[in-house]
Amino acid sequence: MNDDYLRCSRDPRAYFVEIKKYSHNLGGKTFEVEHTNWAEQANGSVLVRLGDTLVLATAVMSPHTREGADYFPLSVEYEEKFYAAGKILGSRFIKRETRPSEEAVLVGRLIDRSIRPRFDMRMRNEVQVVITVLSIDDQNDPDVPSLLAASLALALSDIPWQGPIAGVRVAKKDNEELILNPIYKERMETKLDVIISGTKERINMMEAGAKEISETDFAKAAEWGFKLLQELVDFQNTIINENRPEKKEAKLLPTPSELKELIKKEFSAKIEKAVYQKDKKTARADQSAAKEEWMKRAEETYPDLFQKSSAELIFDEEINDIVHRRIIAKGERPDGRKTDELRELQAQVSILPRVHGSAIFMRGETHALSSLTLGAPGDEQIIEGMEIRTKRNFLHHYNFPPFSTGEVKPMRGPGRREIGHGALAGKALLPLLPTKEEFPYTIRIVSEILSSNGSSSMASVSGASLALMDAGVPLKKPAAGAAMGLMLNEKGEYKILTDIQGPEDRHGDMDFKVAGTKDGITAVQMDVKIEGINLTMLQDALTQARGTRIKILDFMQGILAEPRPELSPWAPRVMILKINPEKIGALIGPGGKVINDIIAQTETQIDIEDDGTVFITSVTEEGMKKALSLVKQVTRE
Repeated sequence: MNDDYLRCSRDPRAYFVEIKKYSHNLGGKTFEVEHTNWAEQANGSVLVRLGDTLVLATAVMSPHTREGADYFPLSVEYEEKFYAAGKILGSRFIKRETRPSEEAVLVGRLIDRSIRPRFDMRMRNEVQVVITVLSIDDQNDPDVPSLLAASLALALSDIPWQGPIAGVRVAKKDNEELILNPIYKERMETKLDVIISGTKERINMMEAGAKEISETDFAKAAEWGFKLLQELVDFQNTIINENRPEKKEAKLLPTPSELKELIKKEFSAKIEKAVYQKDKKTARADQSAAKEEWMKRAEETYPDLFQKSSAELIFDEEINDIVHRRIIAKGERPDGRKTDELRELQAQVSILPRVHGSAIFMRGETHALSSLTLGAPGDEQIIEGMEIRTKRNFLHHYNFPPFSTGEVKPMRGPGRREIGHGALAGKALLPLLPTKEEFPYTIRIVSEILSSNGSSSMASVSGASLALMDAGVPLKKPAAGAAMGLMLNEKGEYKILTDIQGPEDRHGDMDFKVAGTKDGITAVQMDVKIEGINLTMLQDALTQARGTRIKILDFMQGILAEPRPELSPWAPRVMILKINPEKIGALIGPGGKVINDIIAQTETQIDIEDDGTVFITSVTEEGMKKALSLVKQVTRE
């Protein structure tokens, strides 16, 4: 019998696919890796499985550099596939995947923020990492397997990359037990849910939501997760050493030593003077003038070595060196503040006449305008995706128009950054909101960034808290937050910075956002531009963030100490009525005739739940009374 036939009959995939299998048990769960040639045209690809959740990661690098680019062109795409859930999803008219869901965007950002710091930023070849979810069970979230898959796809490819990295999810229960990579049900019952990623030595990304957890408990959870993360890095190194991929030599943007010497000799003092100014507009204008003069001088002096992108990179590196040197050695920040000093705070509430709650919060040159709208229970958002199918009655949206940074750009709706920042601020507020039984409204907050100079997402947390209280929403406690920065040199000396802005954000080594109340943390997001931070740096940043947060909350209390006792006169009122569930059919009527007739007569909105709860929402007292009377007539026992 033909050997090829025998080979195919034993394993249907073996004839077509080259497979190398690896597995590692971590905390009682097994990560399975298959190095295959399924996507053999890609530079690197790998399959990772956890339970019945299976993801395919591919990595591709273009052979040519992007000419004139002033940044490293990396893109990370996380692809949700409805078939992965075994369901036909989508609207009535469109039954295929279209634009990514908010959840897909957030996972894509999470992977991007983990792998990006391990690339040489002087690369100009386009690199694209695509993670496709092929199968998903109802227990294991694809995000942690996707991080592992993205790292291995890059590490096993010929693309230059300083990996591997790995990530784990850590949850903390009310009984203080820590859980590694919890299933969906376990995550709903925890007071901390954090994803941590990093290398064998450092943490380089964190994303967390919590129910007022202490800084000490958060640091302990991070330390516990980091030790387990290191096991996944060792597992990857075993696979990499066995396969030993040969890496290409990427063409890096040159930074000639002659140009470096020229900028230090003739322009360093001028650049330093331009950077170290309190006013952002003046600083930006002076830096622009210094840069223009530098570009002209560099081209005239070394015409054979001059490249526009290279000269711009050298200019940015000089600012980086100046800021690091002065802050680490003397604690001198560009705007004159101390390392733990906040910018000036201002705020005002009830500033928009017809909205249900509004506030503007200003921290230095970062200004966030938050507007709140209350809607009926039926106005909640229906989420129907591959991973999540639920309803949301709290929405926080964040907008970052180009005028907020004095720029002219096309406006094409919210981008990935806006979705990410909006979700972070929403996560910070969610555990502080009343339950649906206590407050049956749908709540939507929109934070418009009118002026930005760092930490705009954290300004949104403060603005949204004030808007909630201004609207009369019974918020348990107000929340606030600020971004902590880091300046680290080659000797290991560092400074943690409070409330970073401008050059500290662009040329610093970390953006560590911490939000919460006086009693604990409710949200964390951390990104770095270096390999990562150690546990000592993490603890220092958390301690400094707490003191900053309390100062902001004390200020906010002076603006509005507690939620207003009454809702805005422009807000709708909701009345809750309980009826016999057997009467629901009579209230709805054939084809919805009865309920629609009541709605039309009374100009109200009526929502009915399966347990017989009826919500009547009206903006007028007359309409409410009439609707209540008609509902009682139809459902009378």
